[in-house]
Amino acid sequence: MTAPPAWLTVLTTTDSEDKAHALARSAVEARLAACAQISAPVTSVYRWQSAIETSEEWQIFLKTTAERYDELEEHLQREHDYDTPEIIALPVVRGSARYLGWVTAETAPPAAL
Repeated sequence: MTAPPAWLTVLTTTDSEDKAHALARSAVEARLAACAQISAPVTSVYRWQSAIETSEEWQIFLKTTAERYDELEEHLQREHDYDTPEIIALPVVRGSARYLGWVTAETAPPAAL
């Protein structure tokens, strides 16, 4: 059995650049993500309420630790205006020790500071 990943890239989307910046900034300010990268715009095609929808969205990639994931997910759920926001975590299986150390330090829970 392998150990769970210590670091994650968490992906969410929203329907405006301003909302993407607000979500990214609030997660970093709360120390739930070390950084966030916004890619835009992307075209999303999805089924919602029995209809096929197409919309323009902005993707936000948040770098965090597995330890902080639950709090980050709760934060995104609370701050997001979608009924069912996309929030998925992708494991970081390898990375530079200096970068991953920085992610760990920047997302340390308040009690650890």
